[in-house]
Order: sequence, then structure tokens, then C-alpha cells
Amino acid sequence: MSAQQNPAPETPGSTEPRPLRLTLAAVLAALEGLALMAGGAYILVLGLTGDPDDRQQAVTGGVTLIVLALLPLLAARGLLGRRSWSRGPAVITQIMALPVAYNLLRADSMAVPGGIVLGVVAVAALVLLVNQETTRALGIRGPGSETE
Repeated sequence: MSAQQNPAPETPGSTEPRPLRLTLAAVLAALEGLALMAGGAYILVLGLTGDPDDRQQAVTGGVTLIVLALLPLLAARGLLGRRSWSRGPAVITQIMALPVAYNLLRADSMAVPGGIVLGVVAVAALVLLVNQETTRALGIRGPGSETE
């Protein structure tokens, strides 16, 4: 067993510049992760310093959002690094965002604009992630495709 790490296998076309669609998908995933992180931190701080109805629930909610923020942030990093594994977590994040956006749209409050933004971002990111150019840049082959 060698003490050196094995380098990650290169994805096809990794010498080519990163496609704009892949970069945009990574940026959208990172923005969602940062928004979750900020929301979680806000709820956590409010739960610890404010006067919530249930302090334990506020702290748990804040910590949960911070932990959930790791999924899109890791996916964004993987997308920027052209790692094929990163598309799965990015797609899952967008699929989870759609029901949240729907519930925000149904609210009779200031949450409606947030639901619109979240829905648009989730759909745009999904379109970018399943695009053929993005798939090719990540080295993902579809079913039935021949090996090179």
C-alpha cells in the first residue's frame, strides 16, 4: 500500500474549458447553500439570543438548516471541479427545493416572492444540470452509450 494518494481519474474533456452551463449550475447550487446557511444561522442566533416560543425547536431548526446547506455547497464545489458524483446531490437539492417553493407560494405573506425566486432558481438549475453539454463535461454517459 502506497503512502501517496491515488489521483482522481480525469473526466473526458477535462482539458477543455468548463462549459458556462456547468459553471452557472454550480453558482446556483452555491447560492442555495449560502442562503440555507444564512437562514440557519439567523434562526440559530434568534433561538439562542431572542425569546422564541420554543428555544429547543429554534436551535434544532437552525442547526438542521446549516447541516442541510452542506449538500448544495459540496455539490457546487464538485461541479466546479467537474466531478461526476456532484450532479446527483445538485439534482436532489433542486428537487427538494420545488415543494418548498410551492409552499412559500401558497403563503399569504412576504414569503411569496421568496417562493418565486426559489422556484425559478430550482427549475433553472435542473435544466442546466440535465443539459447534454453539462452531462458530457462531467463525463456522465447515459444508458446504452458505448464506452470509448
